[in-house]
Amino acid sequence: MSAFTDKVKGNWNIMKGKLKEEWAELTDDDLLYAEGQEDELIGRIQRKTGQTKEQLEKWANRF
Repeated sequence: MSAFTDKVKGNWNIMKGKLKEEWAELTDDDLLYAEGQEDELIGRIQRKTGQTKEQLEKWANRF
């Protein structure tokens, strides 16, 4: 399990707000979270932001 996935499971509402602060182009639809579908969520964020999974994990580790 990745650092990003751990953070998502920990407190999604806070993480969602921080993602929107960092990347304003992310919409609520982009950030729909369902238990067990973390990889799909990461893929949507990657497509919208151009970040790699590793970059997103590094970003998540700051919190």
